Amino acid sequence: MTKQCYLRGFGSFAPPKVLTNDDLATFVETSDEWIKTRTGIEQRHIVDPGQCTSDLVTEAAKAALNDASLAVADLTHILVATFTPDAYCPNTACVVEDKLGTKGLMAMDMSAACSGFVYGLQVARGLVSISDNATILLSGAETMSSRTNWKDRNTCVLFGDAAGAVVISPTPGPNCAELIDVEVSSDGALRDLLTVTGGGSSMPYTLDQPVPAEHFVMMQGREVFKHAVRSMTSVCETLLERNGLTNADIDLLIPHQANMRIIDAVGKKLDMPEGKVFVNLQKYGNTSAASIPLALADARAQGAIKPGMTVLLTTFGGGFTWGSALLKFL
Repeated sequence: MTKQCYLRGFGSFAPPKVLTNDDLATFVETSDEWIKTRTGIEQRHIVDPGQCTSDLVTEAAKAALNDASLAVADLTHILVATFTPDAYCPNTACVVEDKLGTKGLMAMDMSAACSGFVYGLQVARGLVSISDNATILLSGAETMSSRTNWKDRNTCVLFGDAAGAVVISPTPGPNCAELIDVEVSSDGALRDLLTVTGGGSSMPYTLDQPVPAEHFVMMQGREVFKHAVRSMTSVCETLLERNGLTNADIDLLIPHQANMRIIDAVGKKLDMPEGKVFVNLQKYGNTSAASIPLALADARAQGAIKPGMTVLLTTFGGGFTWGSALLKFL
């Protein structure tokens, strides 16, 4: 029997260093107007040298635990959704476990690109259903600057570094949200439209080899846009229909913060008024797997989410992967 599943704490962290559009224009052929017109992004946060994904997760995790009035000792699982881990081995979740000062937990990374956090919600639901007292830290986090080609103006203007985290358990707490349902999907036939292949087993490095362009995000933007809008809209419609809801029942839509054109297109196709679509893209850029949990924490902090609201999440990422989740805030 499936147990109820609650998001009890929300936290986020973005590194202090800010890279504005004007800063980018000093080393790549672009401008503030060009970037804002095409993406809606005004700035992004970038890690300092030596700062890595596990550092971002650790800070977001502390914030989420504090928000849930829980301690590190209460955790039973750590899940980190990322495609920019600290290393191939050990996994980032194990590093976070150590930085939080605990051990003995199930600690696992997941890779579904920008969809990683929503995929993680589905994994967490499964863990809660088979565990007696699961208390799960789920984080979506990326150090996108480590996989950004700063000479490619079509991609380097898009991305930022950040982490978001939630604490999930089968018991509710103050100011929590019930995870009502999740729908996730994928299409590997479209994998070549959005890639970071360099260094993987299909494109291994040799010692002293120069770093190739494939080490960084490569994207066919127009095709990605088309599939993102179609898939995010479709998965939301599937989830709403399954739960006997319509667009009018949704108080707030939180889409993946990829770029403003995608957000606008999804909102229009779902017939959601602008005031019901949450956007923080302008401050952070596309933070991939961190996007949804970062937006959730931001929306709560800004008062955009209130008790009694029904919130719809939707995302899309490389793979291609996509998904949607339905939350009821209590």
